[in-house]
Order: sequence, then C-alpha cells, then structure tokens
Amino acid sequence: VQLQASGGGLVQAGGSLRLSCAASGRTFSLYRMGWFRQAPGKEREFVAAITWSGSSTYYADSVKGRFTISRDNAKNTVYLQMNSLKPEDTAVYYCAADIGSGWSRWGQGTQVTVSS
Repeated sequence: VQLQASGGGLVQAGGSLRLSCAASGRTFSLYRMGWFRQAPGKEREFVAAITWSGSSTYYADSVKGRFTISRDNAKNTVYLQMNSLKPEDTAVYYCAADIGSGWSRWGQGTQVTVSS
C-alpha cells in the first residue's frame, strides 16, 4: 500500500486544517490507519488512529477534543480534522497504515505550521 498525505499549510493559532491521506490498494478497508507527527528536534509521536471500520478512534491526550480522525473506505482516504490549532501543533504530519504487523506503511508527510 502507498500513502499520500496532503492538506498541510500555514494557519494562525485557533484556526483549522483538514489533512487527507489517500491510500492505494484494494484492501484499504482492512487497515487500521493513523496519524503521527514530528516537530523539529523531537521524536515522532502518535496523534490519532482509527480502526478499519471506523467504529473506534484513539487520540493522544494533547489533541483530544480538538482533532478528529475519520475515514471513507469508498474513497480509500483517511482524514484528520484539526481545530483550535496551537503553535505547539506545528510539525510534519504523517499518515500510517497497520496492515497486520504494526505501523509499517508511511506516507511522505505534510507540514503544518501554526503561527501565534
């Protein structure tokens, strides 16, 4: 499976962005999907994940209540709606797929910059 993330950009604090991750492959609907981010000088961290059916979602404490992960299996796409953005959300955001052996497939990343 190949992943292509998009939707990043520059936004003021308090603003919103929606990231998209388009996946190739006919079995997208079987994958658990997730979003991670990496800020300069920091390790990559988990942001959110969603099960194959979309029935369960998981979030890092730092984004709970502000970010929403969703998926459209008909479009082979997973989304990350980010509201009430803060400068500390600035990072490169990556989508990832768990095809049965952990987070083994990664997209190329999209930059999100939140200005204060």
